Amino acid sequence: MFFLFYPYGIILQAIAILHFARRRPDTFWLWIIIIGGGLGAAAYIVIEVIPDAGLLRSTFQIFPRRRHIKQLEAAIVDNPSVGNYEELGYLYLEDKKYAQARACFDRIIAQADTTDPRYRRALAALELGDYPAAVADLEQVVAADAKFDYNRATALLAFALGKVGQTDRALAIFAEVTQVSTLSETEYNYASLLAQEGRAAEAREWAERLLRKKVTMPSYLRRRERPWFRRASALLRRLPRK
Repeated sequence: MFFLFYPYGIILQAIAILHFARRRPDTFWLWIIIIGGGLGAAAYIVIEVIPDAGLLRSTFQIFPRRRHIKQLEAAIVDNPSVGNYEELGYLYLEDKKYAQARACFDRIIAQADTTDPRYRRALAALELGDYPAAVADLEQVVAADAKFDYNRATALLAFALGKVGQTDRALAIFAEVTQVSTLSETEYNYASLLAQEGRAAEAREWAERLLRKKVTMPSYLRRRERPWFRRASALLRRLPRK
């Protein structure tokens, strides 16, 4: 049966290993790819690569998005409306151009100070490492709506507070928000802050709680949450054993 994959087996293995290196699924797959040759690589591609295509959809939208960005950048010269700046700011965030995104939301807030632009500006500030600015915006967002973005705004406020040294307040907010939110991002950030404060047993409990979700999660969600699972596993390795 192996002859069916010759001479394409090596190509299939290269594709499978490249995907494995980027997505980091379960380690046993690496052995299947290496030992199983073309057949093992083909099995991996069918089971792991093809279902991942939905997650990679945004990769194929890069060029249309950037073309739209250029169109808006040109249009905004003649029509610097809030709507144009808002759309451009969202596109910059998606394209990971965080400084440009924040500049757009600055313009929007100067004209129409509403919750969503402040939240988006806080996201840009977090990515830029400007945690004091993120705290200032998230404070206002949470004051207006504590459940904004399915409680993520409150959880990110706790994260940013931890980064600026307001640890006690950050831990208190995390303790509250984790009662109503099951976001992996929130659970990992809480575990990390607990570990930073020397509360290793509690940090381990939250990291293990995050990883236990893999058992019951649908496969498409497991794929999306994989980066948080990897971080939680790495955190557990750093923590002292029970």
